[in-house]
Amino acid sequence: MNEAMQQPVTAVKGIGEETAAALADIGIATVGELLAYAPYRYDDYEQKDLAAVRHEEKVTVEGKVYSAPLLTYYGKKKSRLSFRMLADRYLITVVCFNRPYLKEKIALNETVTVIGKWDRHRQTINAYELRFGPAPETTGIEPVYSVRSPLTVKTMRRLMKAAFEQFGEHIPDPLPPALRRAYRLVDKQEALRALHFPRTREELHQARRRLIYEEFLLYQLKMQALRRLMRDERRGVVHSFSEERLSSFLSGLPFVLTNAQRRVIGEILADMRSPRQMNRLLQGDVGSGKTVVAAVALYAAALSGFQGALMVPTEILAEQHARSLAELFADTDVTIALLTSSVKGKQRKAVLAELEEGTIDIVVGTHALIQEGVQFRRLGLVITDEQHRFGVEQRRVLREKGHAPDVLMMTATPIPRTLAITAFGDMDVSVLDEMPAGRKKVETYWVKHHQFSRVLDFIEKELRRGHQAYVICPLIEESDKLDVQNAIDVHSQLVHYYRGKYEIGLMHGRLSADEKERVMRAFSENRIHVLVSTTVVEVGVNVPNATVMVIYDAERFGLAQLHQLRGRVGRGDAQSYCILIADPKSEVGKERMRIMTETADGFVLAEKDLELRGPGDFFGTKQSGLPEFRYGDPVHDYRILEVARRDAAKLVSSAAFWRDEAYAGLRAELEASGILDGEKLD
Repeated sequence: MNEAMQQPVTAVKGIGEETAAALADIGIATVGELLAYAPYRYDDYEQKDLAAVRHEEKVTVEGKVYSAPLLTYYGKKKSRLSFRMLADRYLITVVCFNRPYLKEKIALNETVTVIGKWDRHRQTINAYELRFGPAPETTGIEPVYSVRSPLTVKTMRRLMKAAFEQFGEHIPDPLPPALRRAYRLVDKQEALRALHFPRTREELHQARRRLIYEEFLLYQLKMQALRRLMRDERRGVVHSFSEERLSSFLSGLPFVLTNAQRRVIGEILADMRSPRQMNRLLQGDVGSGKTVVAAVALYAAALSGFQGALMVPTEILAEQHARSLAELFADTDVTIALLTSSVKGKQRKAVLAELEEGTIDIVVGTHALIQEGVQFRRLGLVITDEQHRFGVEQRRVLREKGHAPDVLMMTATPIPRTLAITAFGDMDVSVLDEMPAGRKKVETYWVKHHQFSRVLDFIEKELRRGHQAYVICPLIEESDKLDVQNAIDVHSQLVHYYRGKYEIGLMHGRLSADEKERVMRAFSENRIHVLVSTTVVEVGVNVPNATVMVIYDAERFGLAQLHQLRGRVGRGDAQSYCILIADPKSEVGKERMRIMTETADGFVLAEKDLELRGPGDFFGTKQSGLPEFRYGDPVHDYRILEVARRDAAKLVSSAAFWRDEAYAGLRAELEASGILDGEKLD
């Protein structure tokens, strides 16, 4: 960004200290930030014949007041003001909610302009803006900015006009002419002019198209540059292992690998042989066989003379993984250890000593692996399971236990491709998109709340067969804000219903870690027959004997979370069932239930969830690593995102990008981000 754009906003004529402070509250400190501040919507003053306007379409109508305004009150401080208006040849009703002060301002035969939603059936406009006088003649489209008091939308429009007149010609364009020509993009100055002062909808569309591409390209350039730094600058471990022994291990597995598993294993082993540090994300739906893939990678590391570490979020999952790996490696000389907070005293000292000496090949554990005192002799591979459950700092600490070890992150949360290339642009992504043969599909049903007694009868039938069940609730205890069943009430109800027959457990987020472990252990050992829980069981639990998953108030959950919960059953040989109890009021809620009963593919569900919820809600946490874009939406603008990623990868790998003057603007943006630390990647 050039010097003109970096000047404080007070450089704009008409902006004093008070206005500058108000602009700072909405994140605007410089001239460049002011000009880049995008309207969140536009008021379209283009008038149409009402006969051509669709029901509930936004409309602008100019006309004369035909009847005196009528004001009525209802509820607490709520009001409805209405009057008749003659617009061209139509006599229509205008309704304004909660603006009683307008009554004194509206006069018969006065010309007014109304902007609102057209109710074609009632011949009514529900107005959200009422202007006295005719519609503006200059343009049909006006920007509406998100502002805080004392700023107003009108003030922002004035400031934008002043800033553009004074600094518009100094707006730099980081995109080289070749890219602009290739995609027929307007230049940056024209794009920002049209963003703030559009003359037509088409002009606005072309401006946004240009700004979205630039924003996505700059982000992807940062991701690709970071990826290249990780791969080229940070030399990793070179694994050299016997292909014969690895093939022998694979052929001795008690099951046949899927084609997807073979493909992904090939990708991971190629990374491990490379001198570059592996930085790979492994996505696999629930039950797709990620553990076996991890085992092969760990075995390859052991054959190379390196140690491997597998970090998981819970002690029970760590124990399960340790048992599974011990069975898989039973006929090899690979040594496996378990390290969790429950491993104490002499046993812990022995594990730590053997890790440091290098006599342990593979260690499975929780966050206990990253505590002080845990030293490896030759750590060559780090695997984190359910990687989003660990913070960035935790994963970094584990990596630094070795010298640039290869890193494999695994997740059973299917991440849509759109989000994967956005959030994980600096990583290679492998996908297990095929299920092992013979795995039974979990039958999924949607029932209403009044059918709960039938659900309890169905659970009892499964319990009589020796199986177990989960009942998941969205809240711990009663809430005035949400009318939802809660875990404590449901637990009481089930204790009463199954009294003397079956043991009912309760688990939620307010229990201590030790209490959760005790409850889950009792459920794993079939001492608890029905587990009532909040979503803390979503990840990290493997109870093959559980065949029923009941989800109360299922409309409160997203599709990805519902699918994760459903994945807790269907892990044994018996047919399993997922029962969604929901009375959704919204169309989105009904659509979620319908999709869940029809679709078992986690990746299809993830894409649908993204469409219904949006990227901000998909992960449910700010720690997901998703950026907030100013102009683009990774979901709706995914085609531009794909093009930008492809272009960024080509640019970063070309010598011309790091040398030619045409790319100086893009290089300057990269350097300003701190990714390069001021150095080129020659």
